[in-house]
Amino acid sequence: MLTLHGYFRSSASFRVRIALNLKGVAAAHVSHHLRRNEQRAPAYLALNPQGLVPSLQTDDGQVLVQSMAIIEYLDEVYPTPALLPADPAGRARARALADIIACDIHPIDNLRVLRYLRAEMGQDEASVQRWYNHWITEGFNALEPMLAAGPAGRFCHGDSPGIADICLVPQVVNSRNYKLDLSPYPTISRIFEACLALPAFADAMPERQPDAE
Repeated sequence: MLTLHGYFRSSASFRVRIALNLKGVAAAHVSHHLRRNEQRAPAYLALNPQGLVPSLQTDDGQVLVQSMAIIEYLDEVYPTPALLPADPAGRARARALADIIACDIHPIDNLRVLRYLRAEMGQDEASVQRWYNHWITEGFNALEPMLAAGPAGRFCHGDSPGIADICLVPQVVNSRNYKLDLSPYPTISRIFEACLALPAFADAMPERQPDAE
């Protein structure tokens, strides 16, 4: 049995939950409450020195960290259904779409950055929301035309959900939480709804997790 260390609101944990569901792979879930700093507890830091979630403990005792690395591990160990296209150009495109979110939007909008803006930089909630939505807008302004240009299909890359969709859905959920206007992004919104029609995505939603508050 795999063990996923995460938190229901964590976008990166959300990604891994989706990947596990798409693969049909069971995992025990251990929650670390980020707002209570449980991820900084000594026992968890011994598991993941970054003090971030998610971490995935494998059957043979290895500890994998960083959601994108975990997702590609799952894709290699459990190859069906594939989360990356078969052709090199397709894989490059899918990874690029995913990385716009995972590397360019999410890291500067995550909890520890928002906490720093509030506590160390003295920013009020209105300023924090402007910061948050600015960086989502920058990313979505690039994603929307890239997705609209194709290849055509229900999802980010064709008619099967993959690594880009796994990253897109949590980011759209976050954008809704921060009341970002999504009307300029019809393709993103269409793909989001197509994903949520699948149990693998719907069952991974934050509010459906046992630790949801």
